[in-house]
Formats: sequence, structure tokens, C-alpha cells
Amino acid sequence: MRASWDEYFMEIAEIVKTRSTCIRRQVGAVIVKDNRIITTGYNGSPAGTYNCIDRGICKRIELNIPSGERHELCRALHAEQNAIIQAAKNGVSTEGGTIYVTVQPCVICAKMIINAGIKKIVYKGPYPDELSLEMIAEAGIELIKVD
Repeated sequence: MRASWDEYFMEIAEIVKTRSTCIRRQVGAVIVKDNRIITTGYNGSPAGTYNCIDRGICKRIELNIPSGERHELCRALHAEQNAIIQAAKNGVSTEGGTIYVTVQPCVICAKMIINAGIKKIVYKGPYPDELSLEMIAEAGIELIKVD
């Protein structure tokens, strides 16, 4: 049976997340326009800096910081952030696009998605961030959770 577009792009996001350099959680994102992939991203440290899997240590785990809190203590950018940054770096507009992400966006990513002009978010796993959901709804972005 042929996969739907949402199934197809979510499977690609699942593959993208395998490039993650995060010890705690692997996340992948794919931004699509007109059913064409324009960019991908996974969570990891900025280019040219050490990442947690190479260092063998995660500051957030060391400090026992719960998921969804104290993002500033993490070395990594989130998958959504990296996908949006790659689009900007390559001069590709995300306006009107859809982002497929393996985990619900946090509030920081939600704000970036809103300002990037992305109109639809398809996600798989939960994330403990109610403000994110509130802001996405306020911005009128379509939000779809898939299994």
C-alpha cells in the first residue's frame, strides 16, 4: 500500500534523526513545500563545536534537568532550528511550508516556526511544553499528531 505524504515525510524525519549527536534524545525534522523536501535538520551542536556524543557527557543529564526546561544549558540546537537555519543559509523560503518533526516542538522552536512562515506542523512524540501548543494555536498553524 502506498504511503500518504504525511507518512512518507515522517519516515524521512525518522531517518534524519539518526544523525543526531544528542545523548538524551534524537529528533529529526523535514521542511516541505509542495510535497518537495526543501531542508532537513537534526538536534546537535553547532558546526565546528564539540557535541555531547563525542564528549561523552550531557550537562543537562549531569544536572538532572527535566525535559522541557533550561534549554540554555544544552550544547545542541533543536532539529527544527537546524532545518530553519539550513533553509536561511541556502536562501530557500520556508513561507507556507510544512514541518515534519519526530517530537512536538518546544516553545523556542514554535516561535521560530511561526516567524519562518511555516503553516503546518506534523509531529509524532510528545514534549512537555503547553506554551508551545498555545502559541501554535494562536498563530493559526495547523498541528497534526501522528502515531
